[in-house]
Amino acid sequence: MTANDGLVVLSALILTALLAWYFFGPKKSRQADLEDGMQVVRVGVKGGYSPDLIEVRAGVPVRMLFDRQESGECTSRVVMPGFRVNQLLPAHEKTAVEFLPDTEGEYRFACGMNMVSGTIRVVGNRSEDLPPAASSTTLTAQRPAGHRHTSESHPLPGGGTHRDDHGDQASQAAPPASGLDGDDPEARERAAEIKDLTVRVAVGTVLSLPVVAAVMLEEVFGLPWMPAALMDPWVQLALITPVFLFTGWPIHKTGWLALSHRTADMNSLITLGTIAAFGYSLLVTLAPQVLPEEARSVYYEAVGVIITLILLGRLLETRAKAGTGEAIRALIGLQPRTARVVRRGTELEVPVEEVAVGDVVVVRPGEKLPVDGQVLEGGSAVDESMVTGEPIPVTKSPGDLVIGATINQTGSFRYTATRVGAETMLAQIIRLVREAQGSRAPIQRLVDKVSRYFVPAVIGVASWTFVVWALVGPQPALVFALVASVSVLIIACPCALGLATPMSITVGTGKGATHGILIRSAEALETAHKLDTVVLDKTGTITKGAPALTDVLPAEGMGRDELLRLVAAVERSSEHPLATAIVAGAQEEGLELPQATAFDSVTGQGVRALVEGREVLVGNHRLLATAGIHAPPADVDRLAADGKTPMLAVVDGRLAGVIGVADTIKDGSAAAVAALRARGIDVVMMTGDNAATAAAIARQVGIGRVVAEVMPEHKAAEVQRLQAEGRVVGMVGDGINDAPALAQADVGSAIGTGTDVAIESSDITLVSGSLSGLVTAVDLSRATMRNIRQNLVFAFLYNGLGIPLAAGVLYPALGWMLSPIIAAAAMALSSLSVVANANRLRTFTPRPVPEVTQTLATEPVVEVGHRPEHDKSKETPMSQTPNLVTDPVCGMSIDPDTAADHTQHQGQTYHFCSAHCAATFGQDPTRYATTGA
Repeated sequence: MTANDGLVVLSALILTALLAWYFFGPKKSRQADLEDGMQVVRVGVKGGYSPDLIEVRAGVPVRMLFDRQESGECTSRVVMPGFRVNQLLPAHEKTAVEFLPDTEGEYRFACGMNMVSGTIRVVGNRSEDLPPAASSTTLTAQRPAGHRHTSESHPLPGGGTHRDDHGDQASQAAPPASGLDGDDPEARERAAEIKDLTVRVAVGTVLSLPVVAAVMLEEVFGLPWMPAALMDPWVQLALITPVFLFTGWPIHKTGWLALSHRTADMNSLITLGTIAAFGYSLLVTLAPQVLPEEARSVYYEAVGVIITLILLGRLLETRAKAGTGEAIRALIGLQPRTARVVRRGTELEVPVEEVAVGDVVVVRPGEKLPVDGQVLEGGSAVDESMVTGEPIPVTKSPGDLVIGATINQTGSFRYTATRVGAETMLAQIIRLVREAQGSRAPIQRLVDKVSRYFVPAVIGVASWTFVVWALVGPQPALVFALVASVSVLIIACPCALGLATPMSITVGTGKGATHGILIRSAEALETAHKLDTVVLDKTGTITKGAPALTDVLPAEGMGRDELLRLVAAVERSSEHPLATAIVAGAQEEGLELPQATAFDSVTGQGVRALVEGREVLVGNHRLLATAGIHAPPADVDRLAADGKTPMLAVVDGRLAGVIGVADTIKDGSAAAVAALRARGIDVVMMTGDNAATAAAIARQVGIGRVVAEVMPEHKAAEVQRLQAEGRVVGMVGDGINDAPALAQADVGSAIGTGTDVAIESSDITLVSGSLSGLVTAVDLSRATMRNIRQNLVFAFLYNGLGIPLAAGVLYPALGWMLSPIIAAAAMALSSLSVVANANRLRTFTPRPVPEVTQTLATEPVVEVGHRPEHDKSKETPMSQTPNLVTDPVCGMSIDPDTAADHTQHQGQTYHFCSAHCAATFGQDPTRYATTGA
C-alpha cells in the first residue's frame, strides 16, 4: 500500500467517525414551556421535525403546535403510537395536537410514511416545579395500548383557529370522529402532489429520453448513426440540467433538509448519489484536462434516468397509496349532508351540522339517517350493513334505537336525535379507525430499530465502496469507484422497510371497519392472529340476553294455543321479565289475549287470576302444591336440564301444561363457535349461572369447556388463570361486569350492543353484536400479518441482496457490475411493490360462516370458577361442583358460599339469592322454612 492509499483509508476512517457522530451523537433536547397548566412546545415541520427531541413531564397535558412549512405526502400526517395520535397536518398551516403523558419513557413520533421521526421524552413530574393549575388540569383518558393516555384533536376557538399568547395561529385539528364534513385536505394535498409529480416526470422523460437513447444505442449496441450532437457533453448538460434541478427538486429539497436535521432518508441517498454523478460529469465537461483521458466519461444519462425513474415510482406509489385510505373516505361519505327536522311544527331542511340533541328528525323511504336517535313514531326496515356489516335490514318501531348514516328502506318514521356530530356511532367508528391506523404493531419495533441505522449505514457502505474500488478497482479506478458508490446510494430503499407494516395496518383496520369490526390498535390486530383460546361470556354474547318463550307443552285435553292464550292473559298483569317474554311470544303468534281479573301475585310461587271465568295459576311447583297437585310432569325436569325455566300452569284446579322460557341462543352463535374451533382455537364459556344451566347452553352451541358460577369480580382472575397456562386468550363480553376481564385478556372484544364501559375496555368492538364478527376479526388478523410478513421479507431481502450487488461483490468472480440506472429502476419498483402488495388486502372478503346442523356430541366439562389467590380460603375446587342449596323463597339453586344473604331460623341456616328474598323470608319464616336449607 502506498502513502496515497494509506491517506485515502485514513480519510475514510475519519469520515466514518464523523458520520457516526453526526447521526448518532448526543442531541440537545427541547423542554416544553408551561403555559396555563399545559406544557406547550412548537415544532417546525420542514423535511424533518425541529426540535426532534422534546422533553415533557408526566401527568401534565401537552400541546404540540406543528408548524408545517411544506407540502407533499411524506409529512402530511403525524403519528404518535404511544399516545394514539394520528393527526393530519395541512400544508403551510399550524395544527395543535394535545395528549396526556402519564408514564415515563421515550416515545417515538413519525410521519405517516415512517421516514421522518422525532422523540418525546417523558420524565418524572416534580410537583414543586408546577403551579397549582397543572395539577388540576385533566384530559379524558382512553383505554391504554401500553399505558394510559389520551389523544385528542381539540376544536380551537375563533372560527377554526387558535391564537395563543404569542400570537401563533393554529388550524383546528380534525375532530377525532369526524372529518365528516366531506372536506378532505389530505385528498386535496395528495391530488396536488400527483399533479406536480406528473409534470415533473413528463419534463424528466422528454429531456432524458434523447440522451439515454443516444448513449444506449451507440455505447451498448454500437450503432454509429446516432446524431453526434446528442453525444456532445455540452448538449447533454443542457438537456439534463433542468431534469436535475426542476424534476429532482422535491428529492433534493427533502434530502438536504433531512440531513440538516442530523437524520437521513431515501431522498438523502438519492441526492448524494445524483449530485456525485452530476458533479463528476460537470467537472469532465468544464475541465476535462484535470482528469486522465480514460476517466473523462460523463454520466448525465444516469442522472436523468435515476431522477425520472424515482419520481415515476413515487407518482405510482402515491396513486396506489390513495387506495389504502379508501375505507376511511367511504365511511366519511356515508353521512348525508342535510337533515329534515321538525321545529315549531314545521319541517325544515338544515345542514347535518346544525342538528341538535332533542330535534325530531323526519326520514322518508330511501333516505339516509343523518344522526343517531330513538324512533318516536312510524316504522320501517333500516339497512345497517354499512355500519354493522350485517346484510339483513333491521325492522325499527317506536322505542328502537337507530344509527346515523344507515339507509331507510320502504317506510317512513320520525325519531328523536340522541347523538350528533362527533358523538354519533359513525363518527366514533372513524375516530377509532384513525387511531388504529396510527398505532404501531409490535412487529414494527424491529423495523423502527433497523430504520434508525439503515440510511447512515448505507452512506458508510457507499463511502467504503468508493475507497475499496478506488484502491483496487480496474482502470479507470476513480470512475469505477464512483459508479459503484452511486449505485449503492441509489439502490438502497428505506421506504420499502418503512412502509411494510403501516400500509398493511392501514388497509387492514379500514377493511375491518367496513365489515363491522372496529380494531382499536395495530397491536390488537397483530395479537388476534395468535389467539389459541377464546373465552365467551354467556349472557348477551352467546345468548340474546333477554328471556324468550321457547316451549308450550299442553297437558292432555288442553290445546297449545289455548294454554298459551290463558297463561299470557294472566302474565300480562305481571311485571316480571319472564311474564313479559310469555306475553311477547303470544303476541308474535297472533293470539288475542282476553282480560284477566282478580290478579294476585304470590311471592316466591307465581301468579293467579280469573280469565273468562276460569281460575288460572302460573308458577313453580310450590304453587302447584296449593292446587293439590304434587307430581310435577317429566317435562319440567327436561326443560330444566336444557337450561330453561319451566313454569307450570293450572286451570280450574287441573294441570294444564308447562311453559318454557329461556335466554335463547343468538343466531349464528353455534356456527361461530364451530368456525373458531375449525381454526384451531379452543372456546371456553364463562358465566355466573349455575353449572346445570351453563352446561345446557354449552351443549346447544358446541362448547366443550365451561367455567360456571363465576362472580363478576372474579372473571378477570379466570382469564389470568388461563394465561398462566401459556395460552393467548381472547375475551368476548358485553356488560360492565365483563370490563375487567376484557382489559385483562390479550385481546378483548366487546359486543357492540353492550355497555359503553365494556366497549371502552376492549381492543376490538363487534358492532353487529354477532359472534361471527370475531371469526372475521381472526381471519383479517391472519391475512394482515401474512401480508406484513410478505412485505418485510421482500424489503429485507431486496436491501440485503441489492446493496452488496451494487457495491460490486460479484465483480471479482463474474466481472458483473450493477449500473446506477438499473439500481434506480429497482429502487423505484421496490417501494411500489410493497404498496401494491398491501393493497391486495383490499380484496379481503370474510369467509361465510357455515350453518351448523349438529353441535359437539360430547358432554361439556363444567368447572366452577376459582377465586383469586387472596380469597383462597373460600375457593371451591374446579374439578367438583359445590353443594348447592335452594333459596326457600324463589326456589333458585345457589352456592351457600356466594349467597347474597343468610339467616338462622329454629337452629337451621337458610341461604338467599338476593336481599329481597331474605326480606320476604323474614316476614313469614314458617311459611318457607320447610322448603330448603
